[in-house]
Amino acid sequence: MAQLFDMIRQLVAEDKYIVGDHASDRLEERGIMEWQVVAGLDDGELIAERPEATPNPAVEVRESLPDGTEFKAVWSHLRQSGVAKLVTVHFLDRG
Repeated sequence: MAQLFDMIRQLVAEDKYIVGDHASDRLEERGIMEWQVVAGLDDGELIAERPEATPNPAVEVRESLPDGTEFKAVWSHLRQSGVAKLVTVHFLDRG
């Protein structure tokens, strides 16, 4: 269990990740910086691991901003290119 989560964290730690267009828009809309999502992944809490998700396996991670505000980040594993992808982010208390 959490094998996919560990793999995504390792890829992100090695700078082998991309940020999708949707995630980029949500980051800007919500005032979250990319580095905050990347840094928060290390201490993030796995909410769900979906290895069978399509088009790519994904994990949902509870992360926190420096001020303590919690948000959910969805990361996927792009098997063909061997990178992690930030799919979206949203605040847990606001949907």
